[in-house]
Amino acid sequence: MNIAELTVWTLMSGGLLSLSLIALGYTVANLSIASLRQLLFVILFSLQCLLLSGLAEFWLPGLSPQALLVLQVGIGPMSSALGLYLLGIWLGGAREDRLVYGICSWGARLLQIAALVLMLTAALHDGADPAHLLLIAGAVAMSPVPPGIVMALRAHALGDPLSRWMALACTVLLVMIAGLHLHALKTPGFGLGSWILTGFSAMLFLLITIGLSLVRERTNRRLARLAHLETGLEPATGLPAGTQLLSDVEHALWRAGRKQGKCAVICLYLGNLYAAADTLGHTVDNQILAATAARIRRAAGFRCVVGLYQPRCFIIVFSIEKDHVFDTAITERLQSLVTRPLQLVGQRDLRQIFVPEIGLATLIVHPDQAQALDVINRVERLAIDEARRAHSEGADAHDTAPQHLVKQ
Repeated sequence: MNIAELTVWTLMSGGLLSLSLIALGYTVANLSIASLRQLLFVILFSLQCLLLSGLAEFWLPGLSPQALLVLQVGIGPMSSALGLYLLGIWLGGAREDRLVYGICSWGARLLQIAALVLMLTAALHDGADPAHLLLIAGAVAMSPVPPGIVMALRAHALGDPLSRWMALACTVLLVMIAGLHLHALKTPGFGLGSWILTGFSAMLFLLITIGLSLVRERTNRRLARLAHLETGLEPATGLPAGTQLLSDVEHALWRAGRKQGKCAVICLYLGNLYAAADTLGHTVDNQILAATAARIRRAAGFRCVVGLYQPRCFIIVFSIEKDHVFDTAITERLQSLVTRPLQLVGQRDLRQIFVPEIGLATLIVHPDQAQALDVINRVERLAIDEARRAHSEGADAHDTAPQHLVKQ
């Protein structure tokens, strides 16, 4: 290994070490399953770069060639397996997209099996030219990246604003995996420029993925805190309202129409919003709205429009792809999560348990036959009627379970 090559890979390892320390610090500060998974992926990814760049054998000259080969052919597919599994979780898991989550979960299992087979084959290798094993390992490690790009772009088309950056990260990963394996195979023509591109791609990929993971986990943590309404928070829904909500709904309709799909427009009407105001003061209204908004977003995910049409009326808009049907499990999750009791904190630190009473209504609309304001008004009336019907049947504040209404 000459000076130029050693400099490039050392700089790369320094950048990866810095990012690994950031991931470790975040994991220590926020102990959670998500942060531990992220840290494990960062470690596997960094080891992959060190092993395939040649730094490991440079720093550890006593490492046997066969042991090195076992690690080289196994680390790439193992890292890709964990990355694919984490991608499925990051894109929303089974709750938002069962198909994508199933592909990621089963794909990760197949990659793990392939990694174990490659490691066993390398362990039994007779010491001849191992190029074919490294070539197969590179192909296996790269195999989930193109589907990952497609799934990220699909999520972006369905309304996830962060997914386009994940698609960019997957593209960078493709360059990095190809570069490392070409270097490990000692491909002719692979020189200083290629080394620099590969090292830069490794650091850029890890930087983007760590950033996206932190943003998504921080958002989920904030929603979880708001949903449980921890004392000391100043509630604010942060949801679009008025003309902004209308604009967002119109855009969702337009996007669905462009793809020849449909939209499911849901109204959640909070009938007893002001029930606790007389005893705790009117400030608790904001607590209820903030907690309800957070619970709706947790149940509905990130690929839909969520807004506040008026203080008691939340609007949720889902895009439905062509030849697909609306998953009614979404409304069941909304009902289950939103109607859970809340502990409200009022004036003079008075506390009261509040059980939301809601009406749910859903309209399935064809974008070319719908106007945003008309659709919102129609679904709002249906939700109000549903809330009144449930209330008239004698549902009390501690056991509210109105059925949602679906209109085609």
